[in-house]
Amino acid sequence: MYYLGIDIGSLSCDSVLINDDETVLATSVVPTGARNKESIARATEETLRAASIEKKDVKAIVSTGYGRDRVEDRLSSVTEITCHARGIRAMLPDTRVLIDIGGQDSKSILLGEDGKVVDFAMNDKCAAGTGRFLEAMARALQVDIDEMGELDANAQGGLSISSICTVFAESEVVSLIADGTQVSEIVRGINNSIAFRTLSLVKRVAMKPDGFAIAMSGGVARNTGVVSAISAALGDINVSVPELPDTIGALGAALIAREKSA
Repeated sequence: MYYLGIDIGSLSCDSVLINDDETVLATSVVPTGARNKESIARATEETLRAASIEKKDVKAIVSTGYGRDRVEDRLSSVTEITCHARGIRAMLPDTRVLIDIGGQDSKSILLGEDGKVVDFAMNDKCAAGTGRFLEAMARALQVDIDEMGELDANAQGGLSISSICTVFAESEVVSLIADGTQVSEIVRGINNSIAFRTLSLVKRVAMKPDGFAIAMSGGVARNTGVVSAISAALGDINVSVPELPDTIGALGAALIAREKSA
């Protein structure tokens, strides 16, 4: 039998298909767009096609993410905190603190030795430090967001983006460009700004994180510059990034689908 997890976020709709052995058979990440039902259908279709599976063969679907209640044929919907914890446990079982930076919010999740959620902290009041924030910064810099992970490679690191608000931070970046500041320095400042906000979230669940294995999920985890900045802010603690970090929530949902239908 097969089990499907669907994670409907503000920027992307992710899906993961597993079998009874909990082996990942296929994944898909598509833009959410303005019509999330269409995104859900497309992500599901792409995943099933990649695995050469028909939908009638899927025993259960569990949804997560802010649009989780839009999946009409779901067995149940589960919070993204629970799903990300379950997904990272499967990929990196030693993880005790999970940093999840998505399109519109950031989370730090403390896991027990059994992988269960012990505590969490969330920044969902402002887009600063999220995927939306990085999109705005890339737009201001006139670069592709996928390029930003490497753009700070030669930066000296003395610059910081002081504005907390995404709109004001974008204006600050525009001003820095007008002043002739190198793009690498601006990107390093952006990454450090995200790292500073992330550090405060982590310390809300683990005051001394140096004793924990730390991992990162969500689409922003693909940005190596941000991951490096967070590692430095934590005191040069290694931050592990699983394969396909943006599908961790959907993987957790698929694993829960298998458990719930057993």
